Amino acid sequence: MSTRNLEYLFQPKSVAVIGASERPHSVGATVFRNLLDGDFRGPVYPVNPKYRMLAGCEVFHRVSHLPGVPDLAVICTPPATVPGLIEELGALGCRAAVVLTAGLNGQNGSEGARLRHAMLAAAQPYLLRILGPNCVGLLAPGIGLNASFAHMAALPGKLAFVSQSGAMVTGVLDWAHSRNIGFSRFISLGDSADVDFGDILDYLASDSETHAILLYMEDVRAARKFMSAARVAARAKPVIVVKAGRMAEGARAASSHTGAMAGADDVYDAAIRRAGMLRVQTTEELFDAVETLACARPLNGERLAILTNGGGPGVLATDALVAGGGKLAELSPATLEQLDQVLPAAWPHANPIDIIGDAPGERYAAALGVLLKDEGVDAVLVMHAPTAIVPGTEVAAGVAAAAQGSSRNILSCWLGGEGMAPARRLLAEAGIPGYGTPENAVSGFLQMVRYRDAQRLLMEVPSSRAGDFQPERDKALAIIQDALLCGRNVLTEPEAKTVLSCYGIPVVETAIADRVEAAAMLAERIGFPVAVKILSPDVTHKSDVGGVALDLESADAVRSAAQAMRERLHAMRPGAHMRGFTVQRMARRPGALELIVGAASDPVFGPVLLFGQGGTAVETIGDRALALPPLNTVLARDMVGRTRVSRLLAGYRDHLPANVDAVCEVLVRISLLLADLPEVVELDINPLLADQDGVLALDARMRVAAASRPGAERFAIRPYPAELEECVGWEGRELTLRPIRPEDAPLHVAFFKSLDPEDVRFRMFTRMSELPPSQLARLTQIDYDREMAFIATVSTGGVAETLGVARAVADPDNVSAEFAVIVRSDLKGHGLGAILMEKLIRYCRSRGTRELVGDALPHNHRVLQLARRLGFTVTPNTASGTTRMRLPLA
Repeated sequence: MSTRNLEYLFQPKSVAVIGASERPHSVGATVFRNLLDGDFRGPVYPVNPKYRMLAGCEVFHRVSHLPGVPDLAVICTPPATVPGLIEELGALGCRAAVVLTAGLNGQNGSEGARLRHAMLAAAQPYLLRILGPNCVGLLAPGIGLNASFAHMAALPGKLAFVSQSGAMVTGVLDWAHSRNIGFSRFISLGDSADVDFGDILDYLASDSETHAILLYMEDVRAARKFMSAARVAARAKPVIVVKAGRMAEGARAASSHTGAMAGADDVYDAAIRRAGMLRVQTTEELFDAVETLACARPLNGERLAILTNGGGPGVLATDALVAGGGKLAELSPATLEQLDQVLPAAWPHANPIDIIGDAPGERYAAALGVLLKDEGVDAVLVMHAPTAIVPGTEVAAGVAAAAQGSSRNILSCWLGGEGMAPARRLLAEAGIPGYGTPENAVSGFLQMVRYRDAQRLLMEVPSSRAGDFQPERDKALAIIQDALLCGRNVLTEPEAKTVLSCYGIPVVETAIADRVEAAAMLAERIGFPVAVKILSPDVTHKSDVGGVALDLESADAVRSAAQAMRERLHAMRPGAHMRGFTVQRMARRPGALELIVGAASDPVFGPVLLFGQGGTAVETIGDRALALPPLNTVLARDMVGRTRVSRLLAGYRDHLPANVDAVCEVLVRISLLLADLPEVVELDINPLLADQDGVLALDARMRVAAASRPGAERFAIRPYPAELEECVGWEGRELTLRPIRPEDAPLHVAFFKSLDPEDVRFRMFTRMSELPPSQLARLTQIDYDREMAFIATVSTGGVAETLGVARAVADPDNVSAEFAVIVRSDLKGHGLGAILMEKLIRYCRSRGTRELVGDALPHNHRVLQLARRLGFTVTPNTASGTTRMRLPLA
């Protein structure tokens, strides 16, 4: 349901407490007391048939006896009462409830599951939103709302904290209170029967009171909804995640290395990264990251300079940086020369820059000023160990002065206890984040780097098509369907390789022999040396049963190896079905690296891609990176770069660099294969040989199953829908209609500047002279699953122009979509608006949207006339002063 009626949950003007009590330590008594003790200015209605008065307040025996409709109800009564109460509240007009009650969950068929279903069914006709059940409640300190049974109130602030764990809610609340950290919202999700992470992120993304969002996450259920909401929120403000359950729960049964290696936590890591969020490991890191990112300037790279008055702290910081995968900045000759002029002769002439223990503020300032001018330095960590010679505040003042006006990121670490507190405050006031130890400071810098990378990946919008490449989809699908018709869910190695070759992935030629003698004959025809492998649907990894023989130089060697394989298989796996042998020419690629590329199906996030170092010991080596499809070259290169084997691919000693572009192309084409062929549920290419000449797949395994929905519909992220692009004739010119892309931002700025101020007011309902960066990002970096924006462009002399845009944003239930349309002011009356709207209407109908709705100012005659021509009903909305346009699509 997304954000519908969530304003009643987070900004209520009145609250009813159902089950309010005076019984000590009861939930009803605690919630009622918390609401009264807060600064909530609206009426609070206690409901309980056992009382007439509580804490000086009249108590109402039933919901129907309330003197008014509460915006929010807090339910503290036994499980069996909850569905009936939700029905009563909905009928009364209440639109939000916090259900603190536990016991409304469980396996299908249980009483808890039945009550949960009844509760949701009662809420649905009224669109009544439910937080919980089995939650601690929520706090909105800005309005004095404490609708929870937490043991203390939250301080007001700009952070939103959302948790699936009730224990974490109270623990973090206590921890934050001791550090004077405040919140805009403090939310316990509980069992998330209705309101979940996706809904909360959608709401908080546009909440002006929230500057950063903190999540404590245990699991996600609706992956595409979560990813859509997370990507929108992460574009607007920092979203930082602590994900519980990092350790493996035990190997799951899988028919491929990829299936065994793609652990649930690795998949969550990939999802969080792809959504533009930052993952941290501890609660303390969570709040450290908020301070770090709040002060962060745009980061151009990951090269850190360390400025210190002590060698020991510098070494500790360097060790932490290298261990964390960071880079120590190399100082340029000009920087070294300038530092020589301001530092004592004994300084080590290297990074870390040890400026000696007696360094005063002036020396710190001079050295920092030099470092901030070096193009090879992306950020500076300034550290100070206390001495009796120079006060820490003097040094802090010098650093703060030198940092003024710099575009580089500066971090600080003032070692010591309370004596350094004034210096740390001075630095904080200058916008320089501070840390207690060198390791924590480096961790803060690496958080900046990871966040920058995540935000960069957030901009990537891979297409549903692979440029000019046209795969042989029908041929690949026929192979898969033949296998399924025969009752097989694992393709033979030759079948799997043929499917891969249909998608342009180089494979070694492989032939099948049903008998030993046939294998020898095939080998003679192919040419020696050859490799021979057993062919059995019952063997997952052929090498485990001695089913691979390499470098066979003669027909006799092939006969001997094949016979021995067959005997070993019968001895080790008596029940295994032997279909024969595969024979292939030995691939002579000396110095080539063995890689693995694979795909598996995660139960939450759907298809997931894997890349890493391959070979028979692939699971033991454990060098892997995961990513969610769809992929493009940028995302594929990032995936490769997150593995250890990427350093070998870059070349070493006498080994030339491998063709990484070819490796990335394989990853992109596997992503395309998964989008085209929903029957593919698991695959391995292992090994994929890679060298300077390109790549070659030596072995492949593919598991298939009947498809239940189109391929890309399985993805947690919808690809850029290239299939929606079209060209139409318009006034003698060719007009391109297509979905908007992030790279259209410059064109969109030029389009906005071409609009008359009155047209902007008609579209935005306010006067606006330019698009703020956040608004521009919101308009061009859309999520294609719930939002669509079609732009009309023409090209003049090779230069593209945006002439108009039509946009629709649907609710997650796809019941209703809100539309808007605008064309360039000098082109009004030329039919552009109708062309764009007709395309938008066709698209919404194809998606099953039930209605299009929109609002216009009463004087926006052109849009109202266009709406009437297209069949919209147009009615005045006297409450808002606008005109409502509605078009049923069903």
